[in-house]
Amino acid sequence: MNEPIAVLAGTPVDTWMGVEVLRKAGLTGIPFPVSEDPRAQTAFQILPEAEKQAAVAEILRRGMEQGCRKALVYCNSMSAAVDFSSLSKQLRLPVVTPMDVYRRAAGAYRRLGVIAANAQGLAGIERTLLTANPQLDLYGACALPAVLSVEAGELPEELVERHHLAALADWFQSCGAEKLILGCTHFPYFKAALAARTRLPLLDPDEEMLSLLRGL
Repeated sequence: MNEPIAVLAGTPVDTWMGVEVLRKAGLTGIPFPVSEDPRAQTAFQILPEAEKQAAVAEILRRGMEQGCRKALVYCNSMSAAVDFSSLSKQLRLPVVTPMDVYRRAAGAYRRLGVIAANAQGLAGIERTLLTANPQLDLYGACALPAVLSVEAGELPEELVERHHLAALADWFQSCGAEKLILGCTHFPYFKAALAARTRLPLLDPDEEMLSLLRGL
């Protein structure tokens, strides 16, 4: 039986991106955006911890009321700003986030680059990777303007050019990065356009998150 999966993300756009990832894999997602736009989501992520936890717990409960027995958090920075492990135990609801993928991948690399939406996301990815592999060397950058371009529907090739993302990827590679983590779930939108302009391999957590969801 294909039970629905609650999809939480920062905005309506990346929430529906998460639903679409599930749909292409033959799974059903119910969207639960937490904020109305990327700037509002960034503001949400710096709220007091108890306030964030309560707000997200209420959203997860709504998902459970609609028949969801597992959840996908399709937002890197929110995954870093909210303690989903605690909420999962509290609600007895399995939750998969991009951080689960990074934790499993950390040991395979010596040096990585990370592009995140904001500093909350970057810090959370760093914390997850270094907890799993303290010897890892990391280089990071934040690119909220690129997220806003995705939300606005700008063509992938145009936003890669305008935000100098290929040059940024080349800088990571020049520093010795073995792979570049696309540390925002908006970023698969331009993955193909960026991959065509850099030799640095890109790490997109989508496939591994689907594998983890199926294993629950």
